[in-house]
Amino acid sequence: MSSDLWSFSLTTYARPGVEQACLQLQSAGVNVCLLLCGAWLGQRGVACNEQRLQQLRSVALAWDTDVVRPLRTLRTQWKVGAAQDADLHALREQVKALELEAERHLFLRLESAAQSWPQSAETDLAAWLEGATAEAAHLHRDALHQLRVAATGT
Repeated sequence: MSSDLWSFSLTTYARPGVEQACLQLQSAGVNVCLLLCGAWLGQRGVACNEQRLQQLRSVALAWDTDVVRPLRTLRTQWKVGAAQDADLHALREQVKALELEAERHLFLRLESAAQSWPQSAETDLAAWLEGATAEAAHLHRDALHQLRVAATGT
């Protein structure tokens, strides 16, 4: 695919309102890396279907469970203590950087899984976003709308 998922994700996440929308969805159990991958694929006109969603979920689940979430949990647990302890703060920042690097590797894995899927001129953004959020989509329509707007650049 012509554009790299990591760059798309960083650009999209930096747009106004997207970080808050992603954090809201993440707190509802949505895998934000999978969600941003869906936005990337949808914007490029890659058709969304259950088989593709399942393939991406399978790639994301193991890495998220074994690598990203433990780092996020540790970083979150240290938040209060790090405010009072400079050494812990420095370690927490290292964990934060490692968590971001783990997410980058997840994006690379997701991009690799979708590399051969054909693109078309029409976007399939809504289907990917709804598929990536599964049961949480109805709870956070505003957050999904914010991401949809950011992904299309309008």
